[in-house]
Amino acid sequence: MRKRLAAFISLAACLTVGICGCGSQDQEDIFTGDTPEVPEWQANLDAVSPSVYASIEDLDLEPGTYISVIGKTEDSAYWQQIREGVAQAAEDINERLGYSGEDEVKVLFNAPADGEDIDEQVNILDEEMARYPDVIAIASIDENASAVQFDLAAENGIPIVAFDSGNSYQGIQCTCMTDNISAAAEGAEKLCAAIEESGEVALLVQDSVSGNAKERVDGFTEEIQKNHPGVSVVETIYLDRLDELKRRAAAEELGVTQEQLDAWSEAASGLADEEDSSRGNAGEDQGADGEEEENPISEEARTRLEDIDSIAAAMSDEEAVAYYLEKHPDLKGCFAANDETTLLLADAVAGMENGEAVTVMGFDAGKDQITALEDGSIDGLIVQNPFGMGYATVVAAARTVLEIGNEAQVDTGYFWVDAENMEDARVQEMLYE
Repeated sequence: MRKRLAAFISLAACLTVGICGCGSQDQEDIFTGDTPEVPEWQANLDAVSPSVYASIEDLDLEPGTYISVIGKTEDSAYWQQIREGVAQAAEDINERLGYSGEDEVKVLFNAPADGEDIDEQVNILDEEMARYPDVIAIASIDENASAVQFDLAAENGIPIVAFDSGNSYQGIQCTCMTDNISAAAEGAEKLCAAIEESGEVALLVQDSVSGNAKERVDGFTEEIQKNHPGVSVVETIYLDRLDELKRRAAAEELGVTQEQLDAWSEAASGLADEEDSSRGNAGEDQGADGEEEENPISEEARTRLEDIDSIAAAMSDEEAVAYYLEKHPDLKGCFAANDETTLLLADAVAGMENGEAVTVMGFDAGKDQITALEDGSIDGLIVQNPFGMGYATVVAAARTVLEIGNEAQVDTGYFWVDAENMEDARVQEMLYE
């Protein structure tokens, strides 16, 4: 539900002055209105730096201005909060300018429906560019995936703003995001303190291609390497590579080496390509002398591959993560790099034989993460400011349209929450469901 301003300031002063030849009375101010009340999301805006990106003042956009905002997904509490911030900024701009109907500044949020689908996001970007918005703000799933589209946008006078995740494209006007290096470094520091500066730790990361994922891995590992000599990172698991990791786990279960798996998979892939290209051509599977060509993969290997794929398909994400974590019996702590991986990590560790001895920390604070923090499944969280990020992104986009200048990067803020401080008023203001 969109957040709305609950009240406004009403202030009156009454000045009473005696004028009837009897001398003047003391000046008296009488307060007759309600106490000033700020929006319930003000703490989210206060966390944004520079503060101008938390304000819609001076954004005198023309009627009908179109701002397109493209996210990574729409199926998590984090992205729902970004969407609410985007919607609130649009509402505030239109209210301030007095726009309604066709005159309203149009701010449209789009994102892949399920998960971080690179192809779907690129399709959304193509569709939005065909509508010729005044500016596009995008949280790139793959920081290198849309250079062609961005070049085309530049040719058509459509500037690009980035948010949530950095982008390698040189023409980005402004980026609104968490300081990922600093946030991940603080997470590493907290985890090392929790395991008493000694032991093995693992990372679970949402993907291997986005800018924010790379920065969080770098921030986490660099902090440990520089400042925590007694701690070592022994495993980094990327969610976008989990299907292949499941196949490897299944192969190990069946006694198949990595070399065998790679060789068989390559041969099977090549055979499948040949069958596709020759389908419908009679005699294509025969040599010049009429003899059948040698099959590049044996029947035994093909059967083993089928067994591997069957086991991998039946393996849940939690089981796969737990499998690789359990390779390290001295594991003391784990850290997850976003909201999805934090919950996945907590579930995976809970299913491990020695899970109660492993400290779990991660990113973000939706309802499920807070519940896990309360019941001890998660020991601490780096909490971003998605509402403030969404709001600041619209402000940055509007400033881009108006050509009134932008910072290269806007820091939307983060803070640490654990069982000790989660009931603090300041912390409660920043949590979300």
